[in-house]
Amino acid sequence: MNISHFYPRYVERRLAEALEDSPVVLIHGPRQCGKTTLAQFACAPNYLKWGDDYFTWGEERFGFGVSQQHRDYKYVTFDDAVARDGAQADPMGFVADLPERVILDEIQRVPNLFSALKLEVDRRRTPGRFILIGSTNVLLIPTLSDSLAGRLQIIPLHPLAQRELMGPSGSVHASRNPPGFLDALFGDGFEVRQTERLGRHLIERIVAGGFPAALTRPTARRQANWYRDYVGAQLQRDVRDMARIRMLEVLPRLLSAAASQTARLFNLTDLASPFQLSRPTIGDYVELLERLFLLKQLPPWHSNRLSRLVKTPKLHVGDSGLASALLGADTASLAADRALLGQLLETFVFQELLRQASWQDAPTSFFHFRDKDGAEVDVVIEREGRTVAGVEVKAAATVTQGDFRGLRKLARVSGDRFAAGVVLYDGETCTRFGDGLYAVPVRRLWETL
Repeated sequence: MNISHFYPRYVERRLAEALEDSPVVLIHGPRQCGKTTLAQFACAPNYLKWGDDYFTWGEERFGFGVSQQHRDYKYVTFDDAVARDGAQADPMGFVADLPERVILDEIQRVPNLFSALKLEVDRRRTPGRFILIGSTNVLLIPTLSDSLAGRLQIIPLHPLAQRELMGPSGSVHASRNPPGFLDALFGDGFEVRQTERLGRHLIERIVAGGFPAALTRPTARRQANWYRDYVGAQLQRDVRDMARIRMLEVLPRLLSAAASQTARLFNLTDLASPFQLSRPTIGDYVELLERLFLLKQLPPWHSNRLSRLVKTPKLHVGDSGLASALLGADTASLAADRALLGQLLETFVFQELLRQASWQDAPTSFFHFRDKDGAEVDVVIEREGRTVAGVEVKAAATVTQGDFRGLRKLARVSGDRFAAGVVLYDGETCTRFGDGLYAVPVRRLWETL
């Protein structure tokens, strides 16, 4: 990895805190999003291949959340066949022989290790003993997640957020990360001011996505090639480890079909119709894609004050660059197809909000809102289970009163719980549209205007 291609990860502060509190810390997220780099950079610098000059540069530039004495972790990856076979053959013996502090990478490849880790932790409950790295969502496998319940703290890691792509602004590992969009949304709101439209640059960001390896490619075409190769390799490799799939060749086509539904209500019948498979089977395949972080269902928001709500989740692809590559969309074609641009922009915004929430202290949940009268809000955000905010996304350069219809209804049914509502658009003016309602340029997501 070249210095110019290293990006600070704001979640490192949460990793440092977790290692002080919990005996097992799980960093999980999609393959190639930077999990191993984060763990090694923070906790096992001896395993890095960047050289002393690079590491000194990184330490001076970014600082570290993990204390110096706790940066001596050993590293084991279960991509190594010998380590994997040994752990599978004798999980208890394997765990007993592990060093005091260890990173176990690709932990999902040895599922019977979880019970052995549980017994070892119960025998000696020292904070920060095990860092687990997983490229599939083990929380969706009850037998695995239950075995470490109460002993495990989870650090989700996503592809790069736009704020991280900007590079560091001071130390990203200070006691508190710098304030951003979510702080303004749940705090004092947004100041009235002018900025420049992103225009074509916004579409370029959507198409590029956030996977570090893709972003090292110098052209959009080569980035798209990386995403397509990534999907093929992941489906061939990880799905075989997770389940016996009768028709493995269906999965890439199903993922492409799901990409065409991104930011729309999840419709299993429509997804299943091109395939000679039952709806339940396609549903199981969608769940597999979710476990690989390639798809995410956004649940509907509920309120006791309103009964006429649509209760269907929305479907989102895990990264806008991935969705663009699956659909064969580049900057020029998206600029010409406003409907598809709107879908991919909504997925882009939703993923950026998820990524920013991952390094926030306040517990944050995401939903969408839609009623049977057609009022909708693209993203509803709840903080600490109570305070509610809404984000509506527009690909246009202007905003009208009508664009706030869904946000106003959300405000009415939320009552005192409502913090603010924002229409994000690719315009120039950040301004108020009523009490707690704002039109905000989309670049304010990652920039302090």
